[in-house]
Parts: sequence; C-alpha cells; structure tokens
Amino acid sequence: MQSILQYRRLRREVEEDLAHAKTSSLRSNVSPALLEANADGYMRPEAEGEKEPVLSTDMLLVPGVTVSHPNGVNSDVVFLGVPSSIEGATQDAFDACFGVNSMAGSMTTGIFLVGIGVGSLFSGPFSETFGRNAVYFVTLVLAIVFTLGKALALNYGADLAFRFICALFAAAPMTVAGGTVGDIWQPLQIPFGLPMLTMAAYMGPILGPVIGAYTPKIGFVRADWISIIIAGVVLIVMILGQPEKFSPILLEWRAKHLRDLTGDDRYRAEHSAVISSFSNRLLTDVYRPFVMISTEPLIQIFSFYLVLLYFVLFTFLNGYPFIFANVYGISTSLTFVIFAAMVPAVLVALFLIPLLYSLTKKAAKKADVKGKVLQPEVSLWWAMAGASVLMPVSLFWMAWTCYSSISIWSPIVASGIFGYSLVCIFTTTYMCTIFVYLKFAASALGFMTFSRYVVSGALSPASVKMYENIGAHWSLTIVGIVGTIMAPVPFVLYKYGHKVRAMSKNVQNKV
Repeated sequence: MQSILQYRRLRREVEEDLAHAKTSSLRSNVSPALLEANADGYMRPEAEGEKEPVLSTDMLLVPGVTVSHPNGVNSDVVFLGVPSSIEGATQDAFDACFGVNSMAGSMTTGIFLVGIGVGSLFSGPFSETFGRNAVYFVTLVLAIVFTLGKALALNYGADLAFRFICALFAAAPMTVAGGTVGDIWQPLQIPFGLPMLTMAAYMGPILGPVIGAYTPKIGFVRADWISIIIAGVVLIVMILGQPEKFSPILLEWRAKHLRDLTGDDRYRAEHSAVISSFSNRLLTDVYRPFVMISTEPLIQIFSFYLVLLYFVLFTFLNGYPFIFANVYGISTSLTFVIFAAMVPAVLVALFLIPLLYSLTKKAAKKADVKGKVLQPEVSLWWAMAGASVLMPVSLFWMAWTCYSSISIWSPIVASGIFGYSLVCIFTTTYMCTIFVYLKFAASALGFMTFSRYVVSGALSPASVKMYENIGAHWSLTIVGIVGTIMAPVPFVLYKYGHKVRAMSKNVQNKV
C-alpha cells in the first residue's frame, strides 16, 4: 500500500519538476537527438564538433536519472526469530508424535537453519534488483504459506520439507534488513539506529522458546499457528506503513514517470543505463555475493567469526534441557521460560546506545577536523565493550556451576551475560559490514548469513549428541574454549581493520 502511494507521489513530483522546467529560463542550446549523457551530468554534442559542454535541464529534473542515447546501452525481522526457536519447547511432543528419536527431531531446527542460509544468498541480491519491499512482501507471504503447510503436515518427511522451504523465504530479513539500514541512515546515523534493529531481531530467538514453552500442553502444532499469527501481523504493518527505501529503485520509478510524461524513452536511472537489460542486472546482483567472498577479506574474516559465534550460540541453546531439566529437575516448559533471562541483558546493551553513539560523534568530529571520514572501526566498540571477553567467561561460568548443589540462579545469571555478549558481537559485525558496503550491504551480508546458518544447521543435531555423550560441563567447556579464541578478534580488527579494507575491492570506505 505504502509503495503504491509512494509510486504515485513520485509521479506527481516529476510532473511538478517538468512544469517547473518548462517555465525556467535555463534552456539547452543543443537538440536532445544530439545529446548523450555522461557520468558528470554534462551533455556533450555528438555530431557538432568541439563545442563547450552545456548543462542539461533534463539532468536537473531528477538527480541520478540520465538521458541515454538509444544505442548507447545494451537494451521484518522479528518474525524470523520466533519460528526459528519457538519449536524448541515442543521438541519432545514432536518426536513422540512422529515416532523419531531426539537426534532426528533436532533436524527440524537444523533444516530450518540450512534453509535460511541458502535463502540468504538470493534474498539480498533480489532486493537490489526488485527493491526491498517487493522482496519483503513476497517472501513473507510465501513463508506464511509454507508455515501453514508445515502445520498441516501428516508425516516427518513432509514436515522437514515444508520447514526447509519456509526457511528459504524467511531468510530475507537477515540480509535485506541490513541493506534497508544502509538505505535509510547515513554512516554517522548507523551506530544509533542499527543496534535497535539487531536487538529487536534477537528478541525473536530469545522469546520464541518462552512463547512456545507451554504449547505442548495444548498441542505442539499450535507453535506453527502462533508463528503464522505473528507473521500475519507483521505483513499487515509492512503493507500499510513501510515505504520503499532502495534509492536505485526510486530512481527507476522516477525515470519511468519521465519516459511516460515526456514520451522520451532515453530517460534511465544511472545504474540501469550502465546495464540496461533486466536479466543482466539480475544476474549481476545474484553473482555479486559470490564475487565479494572471493575479493573481500573483511567478509571472509566476519564470515569465519560468525560461523564460530553461531556454533557457540546453538550449542549453548541446545544445552538448556541438559543443564536445567536434567541437573535441577525442573519441567521442560519452565526450562524454556528461563530463556527470558537473556532479555534484561539485551536491555543493558540497549542503554549503551547513547554512550557509544556520543563517542562515535566525537570520533567523527575529530576525523572531520583532520579532513578525514569516520572510520568503520568505531563499529567494533560494541564487541570491545566487554562482550567478546564476557562470552567465554559466561560459558565457563555456566559449565562449572550447573550442579544441583549450586543455586540454579548461578547458570541463569551466566545465561544473561551470554545474551549481552551475543547481541553486542552480532551488532558489531552487522554495523561494520553495513558501514563499509552501504547500498551493497545486503549482498555483503548474504554470504555471511549463508555460511553461519548452514554450518550451525549442520552442527545443531551434533551438539545434542555431544551433550548426551560427554555431559553439559565438558560440552560448555569446549564452546567456552572456542569463545576464548574468538575474544581478541575485535581488538585486532580495530587496530588493523584499515589495512584489511585497503585490500578489498568493493568497499566504499577504504581509508
């Protein structure tokens, strides 16, 4: 709805621009048939020898829209989190219904994570071709449809198939949302706005198990119906209130209005004037994530970092029943309610936003005095604010205090500290990537999302066996060691990140 209204508003604006141009005293002294647009906004005569370039009125009508010679070219975020984790509390009921063991049952989570990883490779590039809202709308509708299919599945195989296909479309917010942030905010605004997005995104996986904690008592399928209801509400809000923000698409709309109103089909948005064929543009956008992983050291580093982070995350989350239900003898439902202990930790991180944002503004002023731009390494302050160090601390804390002789509040507090570390580290990686790649952030996040979700999806069932075979103490110790290895990464990047960016080809802020 908002996109349609926005499209009509752009047409009215173009009509006003044309009316203003007709009454303006600025006129080109060169015939449009003899003009060809260049990248600087000047029109050069094509067949009148050496004349001085003249500024075209057409170029002033819509910045970013050029007049191309006919032969000059080649003619939601929270929804994802809830369904990814809400079924954790229903796992035992699911296994009993379909007659599978816990290892096979955990495949529902694993297959969902793999589906998100695969879908993320395409959702970001598609949003850079069709626009953000088109991808948000289509993927959310299809995710609802296939969640409904899963709710009605009659056997284990059908359930897994619908779960995977649903995840393919539910992946869009993980990549497209990052691109939307780059569309809306300037680099100095990102440190203030993005943390709110990442914290809202992580409230989904945290609250999912809490929401689903008591659904087994009324039927485990109700978890799917809850996901559908939440997604339906998000869809309605998106249709009614979310406008398109991807600037190349907005320029394409303006250019189309100019073509329709003037009858001159040479008007093209700058990016489509370079690659005019729609199929070529789509192929270029889909191919971009694969190119970026081979040419961007920063994406390679963050991809490996997030793979380790998600290994730690899902191994940690899969251990809740072994830590709380087995050791302390509480019910499965109450075990998943304990996930809410991470909510206060997220709120603590929320209160850091004004502090870190003020530090970012001071850094920007200092850079401006020196004639430089704000460096993306300021994004690493989130992980450096104790998060990267506190993560292994929380894991070792939980590993060796989850004894029945020690108060249950000890591992609960440790889980809260883990939640703080998780959201701050995730904020750092997303913020730094968006800071560096801006309009191509969705493609940059595509491979990062793919790698971490596919690996975590494959390891999720294996982590269950790890807890069964070596126990909660040593399982958490292993992931704590991994967290310890990860701890220095933000500090190293803070010092040498500018050198990493200098080796990259597609970054928009190298020095």
